[in-house]
Amino acid sequence: MNDVREAARKLSEKFPLSYWREHDKDPGKYPWEFVKAFAAAGWMGIMMPEEVGGMNLGLSEAAILMQEIAASGAGMSGASAIHFYVFPPAPILKHGSEEMKRRLLPQLAKGEHLMAFGVTEPTAGVDTSRIKTRAEKKGDRWVINGQKVWSTNAQNANKYLILARTSPRDEKRPLDGMTLFFADMDRKHCDVRVIDKLGRAAIDSNEVFIDGLEVPEENVIGEVGKGFHYLLDGLNPERVVVATECIGIGRAALKLATKYANERVIFDRPIGKNQAVAHPLAEAWMRLEAADKVAHHAAMLFDAGQPCGAESNTAKFLGADAGWQAADQAMQTHGGYAYAKEYHIERLWREVRLLRLAPVSQEMVCNFISNKVLGLPKSY
Repeated sequence: MNDVREAARKLSEKFPLSYWREHDKDPGKYPWEFVKAFAAAGWMGIMMPEEVGGMNLGLSEAAILMQEIAASGAGMSGASAIHFYVFPPAPILKHGSEEMKRRLLPQLAKGEHLMAFGVTEPTAGVDTSRIKTRAEKKGDRWVINGQKVWSTNAQNANKYLILARTSPRDEKRPLDGMTLFFADMDRKHCDVRVIDKLGRAAIDSNEVFIDGLEVPEENVIGEVGKGFHYLLDGLNPERVVVATECIGIGRAALKLATKYANERVIFDRPIGKNQAVAHPLAEAWMRLEAADKVAHHAAMLFDAGQPCGAESNTAKFLGADAGWQAADQAMQTHGGYAYAKEYHIERLWREVRLLRLAPVSQEMVCNFISNKVLGLPKSY
């Protein structure tokens, strides 16, 4: 794992803070140079089998990869640029037909397809059972109509992983009847509208209006009606990786803050000599380290095939809080200069804040722990 950390760090550091500042200023400028560098090094297939061109490594290594990208100062802009190559193909890898795997996995391992991910809908929120996007079978094809929101990469993607209803919602089994499709991002049938948002501007988020999008039968992932359950398989890995990305951003912010605290002289002494500055930074470091231990423990459990729901959710909760607190303390350490973009703190602060809301909120993590771990009544 040290080899993964060192290689990821060296490659990430070729893209300085100024690179990410420029891409943050221009939301329409996707970080293709960064993506292509990681694709050329083979990182897109880190969790794919060697026979399809992958590295055949585990979640532990993938989490380190994503953490080092974020910690380089790339933040969520860099992490998301790679995240959406590495993790969305998981349902294909685990549930796709053998023909689908042979056809798609070598291309995905090389980073030849940029995927958007269409699950969330404006009227459903976190209650995915109530999505309204529908797919109807017509001959040997499926036709999809509906609306998605927060579809990452849809401005640039050539493929779209879509969850759609293929049968009506059943109150007794509300999460059945949804199917996963690997579709072409056909602009004739997908009206993509970018969302103007707080952070991670380099990686676009979008509303997508789908009208008559056709998907051939061979691009249905797994069994019809089981799509949501396939997504559940990816929840624990996603929570672990989000945690390590948050920790990476927190470390990047902390590195910048401690440098500033050593160099900034007020009243004839560096501000880092004041406990009011030093102690909060020390506390931020400890919180990041503690969250990191939980995250890597959860990854090890996952790689060993052991249950890790409690650990993965805990890692996400602690990582998101620790990353946010470190970035916020870095803002406070820089004082008024924190608002100056040349110091890069405000970008990291904006980007890490997202991960207390998504892909699962802190409140939903507490719901899981209180119900599944502590045995308390379900509250939602």
